[in-house]
Amino acid sequence: MEDGYRDRTAFIRGAKDIAKEVKRQAGKKMGRGMDKMTDEYTKRSYTRFEEDDDDDYPVQGQDGGYYRSDSRANDDEGAHSDSTEGHDEDDEIYEGEYQGIPRADSGKADGQVGGVAAPGAQFQDFGALAGERRKDQEELAQQYETILQECGHGRFQWTLYFVLGLALMADGVEIFVVGFVLPSAEKDMCLSEPNKGMLGLIVYLGMMVGAFLWGGLADRIGRRQCLLISLSINSVFAFFSSFVQGYSTFLFCRLLSGVGIGGSIPIVFSYYSEFLAQEKRGEHLSWLCMFWMIGGIYASAMAWAIIPHYGWSFQMGSAYQFHSWRVFVLVCAFPSVAAIAALNTMPESPRFFLENGKHDEAWMILKQVHDTNMRAKGYPERVFSVTTIKTVKQMDELVEMGGDTAWHKRWKMKLTSLFHQVWGNFQACFSPEYRRTTLMMMAVWFTMSFSYYGLTVWFPDMIKYLQKQDYNSRTKVFIKERVEHVTFNFTLENQVHRNGQYFNDKFMNLKMKSMLFEDSVFEECYFEDITTSNTFFKNCTFISTLFYNTDLFKYRLVNSKLINSTFLHNKEGCILDFSDDNNAYMIYFVSFLGTLAVLPGNIVSALLMDKIGRLRMLAGSSVMSCVSCFFLSFGNSESAMIALLCLFGGISIASWNALDVLTVELYPSDKRTTAFGFLNALCKLAAVLGISIFTSFVGITKAVPIMFASGALAAGSFLALKLPETRGQVLQ
Repeated sequence: MEDGYRDRTAFIRGAKDIAKEVKRQAGKKMGRGMDKMTDEYTKRSYTRFEEDDDDDYPVQGQDGGYYRSDSRANDDEGAHSDSTEGHDEDDEIYEGEYQGIPRADSGKADGQVGGVAAPGAQFQDFGALAGERRKDQEELAQQYETILQECGHGRFQWTLYFVLGLALMADGVEIFVVGFVLPSAEKDMCLSEPNKGMLGLIVYLGMMVGAFLWGGLADRIGRRQCLLISLSINSVFAFFSSFVQGYSTFLFCRLLSGVGIGGSIPIVFSYYSEFLAQEKRGEHLSWLCMFWMIGGIYASAMAWAIIPHYGWSFQMGSAYQFHSWRVFVLVCAFPSVAAIAALNTMPESPRFFLENGKHDEAWMILKQVHDTNMRAKGYPERVFSVTTIKTVKQMDELVEMGGDTAWHKRWKMKLTSLFHQVWGNFQACFSPEYRRTTLMMMAVWFTMSFSYYGLTVWFPDMIKYLQKQDYNSRTKVFIKERVEHVTFNFTLENQVHRNGQYFNDKFMNLKMKSMLFEDSVFEECYFEDITTSNTFFKNCTFISTLFYNTDLFKYRLVNSKLINSTFLHNKEGCILDFSDDNNAYMIYFVSFLGTLAVLPGNIVSALLMDKIGRLRMLAGSSVMSCVSCFFLSFGNSESAMIALLCLFGGISIASWNALDVLTVELYPSDKRTTAFGFLNALCKLAAVLGISIFTSFVGITKAVPIMFASGALAAGSFLALKLPETRGQVLQ
């Protein structure tokens, strides 16, 4: 028994020596893929020795298991290892051969063996750990750039470009949805002016919360996963909002829809940038911005095509109505749904994995990027040569929870830990190393958003105001007219009647729009099936008059007297007055032109971003936008305001593209989406303030909006020049 054991031991040692020699000779060609080959060779040799043994008794292996000999002889010359398949006589590596997943041993901390911390490493100084982590990040940044250069730019990046473009398109659609449906939804929901204002702002408030929330989570649980969750929330509540009937539930659904889509911009730009090499980053991030424009065009076109078609509706009694504007809301959720479906085919950011110590997952994704691009370029034989990638030292504490811990306590501990990690990451953006950069970026984001969103909403409101002024200038006035035995069965619009007398007249099956009767007398008249809008009777007297199936509610009869007059079967529904449907067409048209006008600015910024730099693009575009604001004083007509809107949008888009690229490149990978999300949340807050302030001056003065917008843009361009230029730098 002892002799057999010694013979087996000697044979195993010999097999190991042979395997080591094979590994040494393969050397650089086989890399770490030989680890598997060595283990396989040793295992097969050990098994073969036992199978050749005549004795049939169990032998305990090193892993605690047992091998049993079965007295079957194998031909030694025919024995081989499966791991050697795919090699020729010169040990060349073929495309598609499994080489094993390389390990980043260099990324392990000193004092660790097999990934488990040695006892003396448990109490390392936190500052020393942070210093090691920064050093690891710097080394990783340089190596990652080299790896991206080897992977090239090709089919994989373009596929990801269109997938993430759908998510950015969904964000663009969300901005326009409420503004397009308001002219129709206000009638169904009977919305007052304060309610309409709240509905317009609630989307920005939701996006503000969502940007901060999802931006912070994306640095902890992954870009792809957070983007999927946020888009799913947006899709679900956008779908629900098209069916709910009440104002409160609709407001709630649009709020949560905004919270979902709020994560789109911070995650999309960070996610895409981590697949782009340095010389491609500025240009292709600018091309990605075009999908926001496409989202606005999509929303405008769908509104124009769907909302005016009132036949696209149904109702169940008076309690449930589904009009065409609800179909439009449903259609606007399609980009988000498409983005979710497409994103499921894409991998997580390998840079995120490397920042979180997941070397194997990152290596496999980078190999996928390399192989996809090489096959598309006609070089399928090229092999991904990277074997080891630097990983960043982890500083998070792991809290062990026993199996008997209640599930809700485990979730509470996990969520608490996640909250502290996200909050700590946010606070790190204000650490001495990043404080100046963050404060400067806050100022630039705020000034840009305040002026841009304030003016883009102020322009349509000014156009509607000019339309109203022109409409009022065409008002017909009739004084002291006397009308007897006349039947009115046509639309009465934009007229003023003062001191009139109407005897035995019939007003039947007609619409009264923007009509005013003052100090007039109606005697023995008959009103039937009347629909009114902005129509009032002031200081009028009704004698022996019958009102049948009308919406002439009491509030339309201002200081009027009713003598022997009767109201029968009054119309039910909302008693508020609403805007004209023609204004809705103008909103769609103006938004379409304003969105389309940014196309030249997008193209110019994409082509020049990597040539003139981010700061020059940002400051130059802001200065030109500031100058264009002074032309607003010449906007005294509807066509002039539309032209100025297109001019401002086309110029300012370049500064937005530069700001997005700059934000991505100024922060390291473990803080990128956190910082971007916070700055984007600040952007939405500035948008709410800008919209509220600018619209309050509509019809009062142009000087204040011009002064605010130009001052904010000038300050933003000045501060932008104080930021560090990131062109030509590796991604931190």
